[in-house]
Amino acid sequence: MAKDAPPRWDRRMQQRLARGEAAALGELYDRFASLVHSIAHRVLDDDAAADQITREVFGHVWEKPDAYDPRQGSMRSWVAGLTHRQAVQRLRRTGAAALTDGGEGTSEELEQKVRRASAAARADYIVTSMPAPLRAALELAYFQRRDYRQTAADLGVTEDEARRRLRLGLQLLSTANPRHQDGLWSPPGYGQHG
Repeated sequence: MAKDAPPRWDRRMQQRLARGEAAALGELYDRFASLVHSIAHRVLDDDAAADQITREVFGHVWEKPDAYDPRQGSMRSWVAGLTHRQAVQRLRRTGAAALTDGGEGTSEELEQKVRRASAAARADYIVTSMPAPLRAALELAYFQRRDYRQTAADLGVTEDEARRRLRLGLQLLSTANPRHQDGLWSPPGYGQHG
């Protein structure tokens, strides 16, 4: 899903990184480090491994800022895609090594684990990327167990609007289900990578 004109911030950030501005890397880290760590942790279920992936992703961005193509999508999607690919590669490597060393399970079970982790990472990314009104409605309905009437009252919107927000939010979340694709996820604009 290519876009005609990338957001101004994304273009400027890429230019600053390409010039080697350390402050740009710091700004990028401040903006996306929690996203990177959460995606990596969701895939790997290991805090230390997620920390390592976070360092690797920002190292890659620093070394290869021209790898980002603004026509392919946002910088956020690109960074999320890098994170996802590196985390999945690490999960496959460690899982395959465990199988080789006589660990329990099969390669098919490892692939199922990769697909589940990928879907969970996609769901997290979708929730953090969706517009705030949709996210707020879903959070009320899911975490606080509110029905659409209570959600409408809590948000100060009509019941029809609350139903619309919940429906749209759930439709977005449904795309995280591996049945909609090959089970592996890449953010919008960056194709299927594993």
